[in-house]
Amino acid sequence: MHPLRVIGVRVELPANQPVLLLREEDGIRYLPIWIGAVEASAIAFQQQGVKTARPLTHDLLRDVVQSLGARLEAVHITEVREDIFYAELRFTGGVVVSARPSDAIALALRCDVAILGSDAVLQAAGIEIPDEQEDEVERFREFLDNVSPEDFASDG
Repeated sequence: MHPLRVIGVRVELPANQPVLLLREEDGIRYLPIWIGAVEASAIAFQQQGVKTARPLTHDLLRDVVQSLGARLEAVHITEVREDIFYAELRFTGGVVVSARPSDAIALALRCDVAILGSDAVLQAAGIEIPDEQEDEVERFREFLDNVSPEDFASDG
């Protein structure tokens, strides 16, 4: 398993599909995962430190887990089959729960736990970005600094 860092989310045009971008901490690969608008907003809210008047779904899940005395230890992105990514929530006591990567990552950010990607996932879907393309990644980071969660709202 390789530690991954959330770079952020953006909307891929022309389909207006949000994409979550992760980067391998111990390597040079990036992992793009297309996600839903709700999950994109949840991730963007957390990254930007937005506080809502009432808990959103991922905040609620974090609070329920804590109230039950459990603790999320890590999120594992375990496989990709037919362009669909799979993840697991790893809790104390060896409890493992299957989850969509977008939900798992939104929860991992709220619980401040490691996000890990399997070798198989990074080999199948990881993208190496050469140094000369790092400026594109930097532009993406600048975009993330200026995007708001409302940018991921659905048109209907």
